[in-house]
Amino acid sequence: MNWLTNFIRPKIRSMVEQKDVPDNLWQKCDACEGMLFHRDLTENMSVCYHCGYHMRIPVMDRLRLMFDEGRFREVAAPSVLFDPLKFKDRKRYSDRLKETRSKLGRNDAIIIASGTMGDLPVVIAAFDFAFMGGSMGAAVGEGLVLAADTAVRQKAALIAIPASGGARMQEGALSLMQMPRTIVAVEQVKAAGLPYIVLLTDPTTGGVSASFAMVGDIHIAEPGCMIGFAGKRVIQETIREALPDDFQTAEYLRAHGMVDMVIARKDIRGSLIRILGILFHKNPSLSLNKGDSRTSEGRNGISKNGGKKKDSGSEPRALAKIKKTLKAKPAANTNGGNARGKKNAG
Repeated sequence: MNWLTNFIRPKIRSMVEQKDVPDNLWQKCDACEGMLFHRDLTENMSVCYHCGYHMRIPVMDRLRLMFDEGRFREVAAPSVLFDPLKFKDRKRYSDRLKETRSKLGRNDAIIIASGTMGDLPVVIAAFDFAFMGGSMGAAVGEGLVLAADTAVRQKAALIAIPASGGARMQEGALSLMQMPRTIVAVEQVKAAGLPYIVLLTDPTTGGVSASFAMVGDIHIAEPGCMIGFAGKRVIQETIREALPDDFQTAEYLRAHGMVDMVIARKDIRGSLIRILGILFHKNPSLSLNKGDSRTSEGRNGISKNGGKKKDSGSEPRALAKIKKTLKAKPAANTNGGNARGKKNAG
């Protein structure tokens, strides 16, 4: 009886019972609805290998992709006043902060990291969209000021990587004050003769897009990412006109002169290294387009105010050379259509 109970019954039960399969082995693409194996998706930098749709990527993974050998030093952000307005909606703002900090293991929505890219000094200020939608409050503003100060002190380039829904409503006017503060901070980097580059990711909206995110020396965007201030539906209801399907996408802004290049995620690091090499006069003979077959570049001579660009003669030679290189015919769209733009139409 023991033989039947201890040996035969477990064998039969193991053959009949269904084994538990982890829920995170597969992920569905939001654009083409294709099923993606998690290991293949990770190896492809969270880009759908069926249609090229660029999914959001964790901030630490992005930083490891950017720096040499994935190594960087995280700069501790200064502390700010905790819940200054004692704000409460359905939940206390202080409780939201505590829960999010406990879940993610960081104090706020920005990470400042310093290291090298192609052996060139770089400071990166990257947003974490998982932290309250990457919203910009006093802590984020202090973080950007610290990133700018660190870049000037280390004589390094400053790269901002926003992924944000805008200003943090729970901090009221204090969050809006961070818009001019961040502008002043990046202007200090420019005044020191150092490059300030913005890598726009999905989404970049609200007060972030209305401040430091759109005043870079060079703007690079990932394919299909949403970039704008107010939502598309709000604009349509205000002007009472239909807007294009690709409105507020990276490709739309590049075509209208607000973005310099739309680059696939796998090519961003190489393109940034070449740009920094030119700006730091380390390898000025390198072409921006070398090896970047999926890069869309060029403003086609259109300035941000809609007119023809004027050559003031005041730009540094290296920056002028890059912008001259950018005046090339646009490449084909690389993101499998404007799926994200359609998705965010509401």
